[in-house]
Amino acid sequence: MCLLFAVYWMQYWRGGFAWDGSIHMFNWHPVLMVSGMVVLYGAASLVYRLPQSWVGPKLPWKLLHAALHLMAFILTVVGLVAVFQFHSHSNIAHLYSLHSWLGITTVILFACQWFLGFAVFLLPWASLWLRSLLKPIHVFFGASILSLSLASVISGINEKLFFSLKNATKPYASLPSEAVFANCIGLLVVAFGLLVLYVLLASSWKRPEPGILTDRQPLLHDGE
Repeated sequence: MCLLFAVYWMQYWRGGFAWDGSIHMFNWHPVLMVSGMVVLYGAASLVYRLPQSWVGPKLPWKLLHAALHLMAFILTVVGLVAVFQFHSHSNIAHLYSLHSWLGITTVILFACQWFLGFAVFLLPWASLWLRSLLKPIHVFFGASILSLSLASVISGINEKLFFSLKNATKPYASLPSEAVFANCIGLLVVAFGLLVLYVLLASSWKRPEPGILTDRQPLLHDGE
């Protein structure tokens, strides 16, 4: 629903989408960031919380977890390309706002998290003690990146409304229909993120670990 609302906002109030450096190219940015850094990232984070993943081999769920995160990262990169090209085409400075600082920090952490997770938890070279050492760190940064994503999206929605409605006949302060709709997107994003974080942190939703061997099986383990 967060994604559908973001698409509707950009299509109905902001003129739709293009890939030509115009403001319509910018419209891809919020849609792709919500779909990548919120929806897909949240879905990937919940893979190990599905009861279906609690039985049988862990490898298919590891691959799904990594694949969803990779899809989220690709959409995020395309979303960054859209906003950077729009800024360059319109002679707007890059990375000057708090929103942009939060966003780029989140993306950098996400990239590091994905590559570290792939190298340590999927490839067979890492020892058990290294996996045990890095697993809580991996989990912590996973939840932290989602929290930063929520902050980035909320600040981005607010920034977009301030810029778009500042000189309009119905300014942001008068709460026109676009502002109400976009604010609701922000609330939906927060609600989705909090729900994901709750499931991640609740012990009742954690996958039972059947044993050390199953927990440490890497991508190239012969048994899977």
